[in-house]
Amino acid sequence: MWPVERVVSGVDGLDEAIKQKIRKESADHMIDRLSEAATMINPADSTLLALDWMNGRRTPDANQNLKGAVMGLTLGTDAPAIFRALVEATAYGAKMIVDRFVDEGVRIDGVIALGGVAKKSPLVMQIVADVLNKPIKVARSEQAVALGSAMAAAVVAGVHKSIPEAQQAMGGGFETEYQPDPAMSELYADLYEQYKRFGQFVEEEIGRVESNK
Repeated sequence: MWPVERVVSGVDGLDEAIKQKIRKESADHMIDRLSEAATMINPADSTLLALDWMNGRRTPDANQNLKGAVMGLTLGTDAPAIFRALVEATAYGAKMIVDRFVDEGVRIDGVIALGGVAKKSPLVMQIVADVLNKPIKVARSEQAVALGSAMAAAVVAGVHKSIPEAQQAMGGGFETEYQPDPAMSELYADLYEQYKRFGQFVEEEIGRVESNK
């Protein structure tokens, strides 16, 4: 939104109502337009690779000193390409977490997604399904966490005998399911290995910088 706030807002000849409309329309549709354009990008043809450590790495192996990064930028790189690379990086970060669970003996057959992104961005959900190579079901409930708490409370209060019984009676089910695309999963498997090598390089370099302070 920086160009809209700093450039469009300063354009002479536009009254404040028009400027406000431009700001609102841009904010409301920015992600949608980026997603539409990003859908047309084949990751096999992209030179970009990003790290999702904009707020440090929380898990696995938490390290708040780490920073996000993007490599492969060219003069032809545009906003949708960077957007897609960041979405893919978020999916790779999720796979790092899933892989850790699996390495520790936790069986994961699929993923349940909830919240705004899960409901509003088919692009993000499909990329995550492809990267994880696992199906993703989107919970129908707008407040899935609160609903789960209510189920637990209903069991404690004796309204239902067990959590499965409460789920059967109170659950809203799923509204969408995303299946991984085998070809994309194979491609992302190779890119995921590049992501891990890139992450190791950046982590080592940041560690050197931190140790020299």
